[in-house]
Amino acid sequence: MLPDPDKRAVILIVDDEPEILVALTDLFEDTYDVLSASSGEAGLAVLRGRPDIAVIISDQRMPGMTGDVFLARARMLSSAGALLLTGYADISAVEAALNKGQISFFAYKPWDDETLLSMVGQAASRYRLEKELECEQLLLRGLLDNLPFGLGFKEQSGRFIRLNRQMAEQFGRSVDACVGRTEEELVDASRLESLRDARVVLETSGRDQQVLQLTDKSGQSRWHDLTRVRLDSTPDGSKPGDASGLENYSILIDRDVTDLLTIEQRLRQAEKMQAIGTLAGGIAHDFNNLLTAILGSLELVMDLEPPKEPGVARLFHNALEAARRGGALTQKLLDFSRPRHLMCQQVDLRALMASLQSFMTQGRVPDEIQAVLGAEAVFSGSRISTVRFDLPEAPLPVVWTDATQLELAVFNLCVNALDAQPEGGATTVSVRQAARPLGRTGSAPHGEAWVVVQVMDRGVGMTEEMQARIFDPFFTTKDIGQGTGLGLSMIYGFISHCGGEVRVESVPGGGTSIELWLPAMTEERAPTKPATPLRVQAGQPLRSPAVHGQSILVVDDEPGVRAVTAGFLRRAGYDVLEAASGLEALGVIADRRDIALVVLDVMMPGMNGDEVARRLHDVRPELPVLFVTGYSDRALLPAGVTVLHKPYTRDALLGDVSAMLAA
Repeated sequence: MLPDPDKRAVILIVDDEPEILVALTDLFEDTYDVLSASSGEAGLAVLRGRPDIAVIISDQRMPGMTGDVFLARARMLSSAGALLLTGYADISAVEAALNKGQISFFAYKPWDDETLLSMVGQAASRYRLEKELECEQLLLRGLLDNLPFGLGFKEQSGRFIRLNRQMAEQFGRSVDACVGRTEEELVDASRLESLRDARVVLETSGRDQQVLQLTDKSGQSRWHDLTRVRLDSTPDGSKPGDASGLENYSILIDRDVTDLLTIEQRLRQAEKMQAIGTLAGGIAHDFNNLLTAILGSLELVMDLEPPKEPGVARLFHNALEAARRGGALTQKLLDFSRPRHLMCQQVDLRALMASLQSFMTQGRVPDEIQAVLGAEAVFSGSRISTVRFDLPEAPLPVVWTDATQLELAVFNLCVNALDAQPEGGATTVSVRQAARPLGRTGSAPHGEAWVVVQVMDRGVGMTEEMQARIFDPFFTTKDIGQGTGLGLSMIYGFISHCGGEVRVESVPGGGTSIELWLPAMTEERAPTKPATPLRVQAGQPLRSPAVHGQSILVVDDEPGVRAVTAGFLRRAGYDVLEAASGLEALGVIADRRDIALVVLDVMMPGMNGDEVARRLHDVRPELPVLFVTGYSDRALLPAGVTVLHKPYTRDALLGDVSAMLAA
């Protein structure tokens, strides 16, 4: 241990004459903590119990064991400074003890007090210095051996004089096998050219840094940041003022930065996904307004004057169906940017995947997945039955997610994996528990434990360029007409919304692995309900208005949407007022106390729907509001409100209006 600077040094005095022990104790006790022994054996016993003794003062001529023999044996127990007291006749023993390094000083009897005090002071200072140096060496060795990167020191000829285990492992050798050898002798031929380039830069600027892709002993390719620095230089290339003696030494630092580069790549991917999600949400909002106007106008035309010719009627129905499909497409875009219809709860992934396995083994698609995909989605039972599941026997922590959406995500990944193996191949779904993903920090409500669902195939694989784009909306590697390119983007948005992440590894011709990482729960939570507005199913009779001719205010900044909404309501017998902005709507509300309901667009310039609703409720707190939006962010609205999503049909609008007026 490092000596305590505030504690007095401890000295041991060994002499067989009591008078000598008393005299020496009196001389040193004001400055040191003094211990004494009357023989060499007794002195050794004291040393065994007190490893902090700094100086030993021993008489030479003692019965049983002479001082030089005692100090030689003491040297094996302690590194304390040694001082031998002797008479002139014992000078040969003193010389032998000095030559063997067993003592630092000797003094004749009778001694001079000042000289003896000085000798002991020097021995105590040297002991303290040696202990400090020993402690520093231990600390530096501990630091060197526990660094998260390789570090080596070279002398002027380039030979390693010291290096840690991590650096030696990069060379595929032991530390002892590397010491005394140059870097050229230790690296393979692929690194020699970069090493020569580094030496030129090192000689001119004193510092060189390279990032190289190297292959480790397992054959895996890793990225390494190699930094070489002459110790007589500073980061700016100048020489420090205290560089004397350092010009003969340099260091080599080898950092494996593969994981760091992976984190940076994921960060860029997350930023790109956020930007694309924002863009997709904005496009979907505007497109939903257009689809609402198109779909509504077609429905109104059909109501006003249904086409009599079969060909014209078929064209009208084709246009309606195309508009509805456009609405489904924008819904997928919105689910990518910010999933909204999620019913999150505690989910046992092992049990969930076991249930999915039982269906797919029989070549069947679970009903809840088929309901989301639609009746037109048809899959070959023989194909999906070939997917193999590898589920652990041990229980796994529960995760917080939407079970149906997760099943759908895994099912879609399996279909993609099967499509990537046109000639057939192995597709495997596995579930495991893992530690925290790299770059993540444990925080509430999840911490260190994660549960991972992996879908792996041995198909055609993907290039790095393709991997960088697979989550982009509308990007697909399938042939035209075989995919929308929204499946993986929706999975990315869903998993991110659940606090997880998606990892992709693929090699052209070597298959693809996609992992869904979900945080394990560390606290109990109540299940969430999906934000689904009240709907009237197609074919159901609509409820009649409570009072014929009730007044409804329609507020929307888009003239086409406002006209369609107002047209639907007027055809249903309502008295409809219109406003193109929130400010105009507040003026209408102030003048017309007979308004029974407000159909209010959420996203409007100047004053959004939430602010309009709060201000009109200051005047009319009892007035119901039906919010209409082409966007997915419910965070803009208070909890418990009814929301109608664009593009909506006449039946959907009238169903919500009828229900709210009757409530």
